[in-house]
Amino acid sequence: METNEKSKLNYALLMTALVTGAFLMSLASSTINIALPYLMSQFNTSLDMVKWTMTGFMLATGIMAPITCFFGEKFSYKRTYLISITGFTVCSLLCIASWNVQSLIVFRIFQGIFNGFAVPSTMSIIYQVVPREKQGFSISLWSLSAMLAPAFGPTLSGWLIQVFNWKAIFLINIPFGIVAILLIIKAIPFYKLNPPVSFDLFGFTTCLAASILLLTTFSEAAKWGWTSLKTIIFMAVGLTVLSVFIIRELKAKNPILNLSIFKNKGFTVSVIIRSVITMGLYAGSLLTPLFLQNAQHVSALDAGLILLPSSLVMALSMLIVGKLCDRIDPRIFVITGVISMAVGSYFLSHLTVDSSHTYIVLCMMLRNIGIALATSPVTNIGMSSLDRKLVGNGSSVNNWVTQSIGCLSIGIFTSLLTFQAKQHAVDLVKTGDALKLSKDFISDKSFVMGINDVYFISMVIVLIAVPICFLLKRSNPHKPKSVSVSTKVTTVE
Repeated sequence: METNEKSKLNYALLMTALVTGAFLMSLASSTINIALPYLMSQFNTSLDMVKWTMTGFMLATGIMAPITCFFGEKFSYKRTYLISITGFTVCSLLCIASWNVQSLIVFRIFQGIFNGFAVPSTMSIIYQVVPREKQGFSISLWSLSAMLAPAFGPTLSGWLIQVFNWKAIFLINIPFGIVAILLIIKAIPFYKLNPPVSFDLFGFTTCLAASILLLTTFSEAAKWGWTSLKTIIFMAVGLTVLSVFIIRELKAKNPILNLSIFKNKGFTVSVIIRSVITMGLYAGSLLTPLFLQNAQHVSALDAGLILLPSSLVMALSMLIVGKLCDRIDPRIFVITGVISMAVGSYFLSHLTVDSSHTYIVLCMMLRNIGIALATSPVTNIGMSSLDRKLVGNGSSVNNWVTQSIGCLSIGIFTSLLTFQAKQHAVDLVKTGDALKLSKDFISDKSFVMGINDVYFISMVIVLIAVPICFLLKRSNPHKPKSVSVSTKVTTVE
């Protein structure tokens, strides 16, 4: 009886350590969205510049994801996770000390570097330490904690900015970071599954170069011109370097990113669907706050409050899915979720300056319920199809692809929004009586029309995932998988 109670306590402490870190990382991403208009005003700069506080963070996160497996296997995932949370907390202090937008972007990139180690580490620990029959529920708890931050993040961010200033959104990370550090030291067991291997420096360099080139291309294409020589050169070089990276990783003895796991059909299909979901997710997190503050001119706090109900519903749905995904065919959740996201995006592609906040809340709730239904099950299907020794690689690949897609999504959607808004502004001046149309009216109207265009594009992207969902195979959480462990592993019952 005492052993059983101790096991439950160990599991509770372990999951608390993991979800606290996941919450902290997600909070750092969700609080910055509301702050973008204020950062533009504070530093007297454009959206194209301040968006790098988001894209730079995500780019760094995506680049670090591939090498997390190397550090996790060499030094253990516990130490890797501990160092990442510690570094992230220190970088939050540096963000507070930022003196201009450029310094803030640099410190956010450093935050992203440590964030890139943390996310794959927590996922790897779940699939390597937690018993298989608890993994579905555990990954849902992990996802729930990551979704709770977006639920409260925008509201919290708006309140902190309105009452204090933008620096407060980084100060709030400090107490969560300290708690996470203490929990990691106490609750997570030290273990190693695979012997350490040499570091693939060439693979990392080509991955870094390709990521920077492609992200820069999609972020700046609207400014440079999609058919300009500069855009074409950056795109061509980026794709070439990416091809070199992929060929290298497939042939390398000790690749930084084990791309051979894409031979696993279940994992590959899961990653594709997860990527589409990610694009839909970032469309909403970017566009809706901008619409509320720039088109309807609501305060940061009010924008956060408007977004709160949909985020709370997403968090609640995530918890329910976690309880049911091991009992009901997870493919049902994934297909239903993807369709729900598409329908919600369609309704959001018909916004006007006078759209009611109730309409926005309902549309966002529909989208977010879809995200909750699809995210955890599709991730669990892919990860549970891998042998336990490959989970570290799978986690790194999964997060690298997800973060890269997220970065590209923000770059693409921002560029499309800027381009479409300008085009609509020109059309409004041409088709209407310029003397009767005020400058503010043209600005707001064209901005909303641009947002509608991008939401419609995101809907089309999400719909691509629907037929792919039927390729998923149901995972069997109770099917044991033998593994030869080089070092003793402590599991949490």
